[in-house]
Amino acid sequence: MSTTVYLIPCPIAEDALHTLSPQIVEAVKQCEVFFVENERSARRFLKKIWKEMVIDDYKWYVIQDNNSPHIFGQHAKAGRKIGIISEAGCPGVADPGQDLVAVAQELKLQVVPLVGPSSILLALMASGMNGQQFCFHGYLPIDSALRVKALKELEAETRRKGTTHLFIETPYRNNQMLDSILKNLQQDLRLCIAVNITGKDESIITRTLGEWRKNIPELHKKTVIFLLGK
Repeated sequence: MSTTVYLIPCPIAEDALHTLSPQIVEAVKQCEVFFVENERSARRFLKKIWKEMVIDDYKWYVIQDNNSPHIFGQHAKAGRKIGIISEAGCPGVADPGQDLVAVAQELKLQVVPLVGPSSILLALMASGMNGQQFCFHGYLPIDSALRVKALKELEAETRRKGTTHLFIETPYRNNQMLDSILKNLQQDLRLCIAVNITGKDESIITRTLGEWRKNIPELHKKTVIFLLGK
């Protein structure tokens, strides 16, 4: 029996099931084992998209456990169909899962990425910024001085190459990040602030820093992606 590994996307906003491909349910029905970022929320998600699913008929493992790559390899060699699910969006793209996919590639398994929402790509699409050359940085430094240094380096590369730079921050530090951007970068630089993508209160707005300084949004405890560009 050959092993197939399905990379199963989740909604970004919890109730946005309409953003998922119908193909996902069919893939879930093929799986025998699931490696997930959070077992409780993954079980709840799968039950929403396939109400008849008998949760206890499947084996469940947490992606981040140190022993997961070994266990993953055992199930793969046994020919089992495996699903990988991160907490939101697409596994392996700014979310856990890439280490298990690396094992799958080493074992020459069939890896099937399923269509689903990626906040990185959705924000980039709606930003009006350079989608031919872009870079996602994850989290910038927490330390204020190091954060400013990193931001200035991103600005310099944007001006030199036209690159769009994407990054995120923990929801309770969004306002500090925005403050660092507005106080330390040049006002002609463009900033897209993408908030709660696919949610009911989704907002994706691109303005120059000069324009943002006239109307600073409140971002505390919101899910935000920042994009810097020319």
